[in-house]
Parts: sequence; structure tokens; C-alpha cells
Amino acid sequence: METTTISSNGENVPTNEIQGLVAGCPSEKNWDGSPLYFYKGVWYPFFAIRGALSFQQHFIARDTDIILASMPKSGTTWLKALAFSVVNRNIYSPTESPLLTTPSHDLVRFFEIDLYSKSQLPDLEQLPSPRIFSSHCHYEAMPQSIRGSGCKIVYICRNPLDQLVSYFHFSRKFKRENVKPLSSIDEGFENVCRGIQSQGPFWDSVLV
Repeated sequence: METTTISSNGENVPTNEIQGLVAGCPSEKNWDGSPLYFYKGVWYPFFAIRGALSFQQHFIARDTDIILASMPKSGTTWLKALAFSVVNRNIYSPTESPLLTTPSHDLVRFFEIDLYSKSQLPDLEQLPSPRIFSSHCHYEAMPQSIRGSGCKIVYICRNPLDQLVSYFHFSRKFKRENVKPLSSIDEGFENVCRGIQSQGPFWDSVLV
């Protein structure tokens, strides 16, 4: 799999339908104060739920696909770099690797917060096999085309306490206007114990 620019296939995402689904979802506050939406057993951040729904409805898997799955702040960046290097080891020498100049998130793209977050569907059929993608979605929230195919899913897990602390500090980087973040890590911890966190509940993601 070489680096390839992904263009739109020209098909528009059914925005009104997705907005209607989101509007009917229960919501809670994320660490940074932005909304989390609960849809079919998963808490999605506001910037990912539309992409997650579009991904579920439109992605067509190949048996040769490689899906990197994780909770946020669990080592995804490292896993992407490792997977890209292994798959492309016969294409790029260590001194020519695109990873030297390009972030791994740009080489292995997220479904719900990147590829399917736009107003038009991505044209993924142009990509050569094996294709590598990434997602924070739970296994049960992935499209049937993935769950019913022979594609490989590589899951990386992190100690839940480490993941919680890492996400807490990560979320503090974002300051949103007119939005009040959670008051403390203790408040966030209480939410996590109730399963309320980005892409939570944690154990529903890990224990598939």
C-alpha cells in the first residue's frame, strides 16, 4: 500500500437523515465540555458521530483490508506507524519512509473523524490492496461489511487508568467558546465509571 490521495466519489452524504438521527440521541458532556452523543450503545464526540453513521452505512470492506481499532489515547499513532511500516517494508527503505515527513494519521486515515466526516463520500475503491484504515468505533458499531468479511482487525488496548489520565490532559488543550469543561478529573472519572467517555463504555470496546 503506497501513499495515495483520496478524493470524493461525488456522492453526497444524506445530511438531513444523519442530522435527524443525531438530534434524537441522548447527550452528555465530554471532558472539554463539548457534547457526547449516545447512539446504539456508544458515546460519540460531536465531531465524530456524523462520520461514524456515514461510515456504518456506506463503507464496503475488502478481505485484504487492515483495520486498526482502539479507544482514544491508547497508542493509535504508534500502531499506525508500525502497521504502515510493516505493510510497506518492500516499497520504502528506512531512509525513504513517508513517516519521516508525514504524520501517521495522514498515512492511515480515520474512518469517522476524517474520511466520512465530510459532505461527500470518499472514493476508497481507488486505493490498492491491502488498504489500512483506523477507527475508534466498537466492533459491534462497525459496518456489516467489515464484520462479515475476512479483513484483519488489529486492536490496541491501554490500561484504563492510563488512558483516562492521558485523555484528561489531551482534552485540556482544547478551549471552546461558551462551553464549560468538566470541573476536575474526579468528575471525569465518575463519568467514565458510568461508561460516559469518548467512544465509551471502555469495556464494551475492549471486551468484544
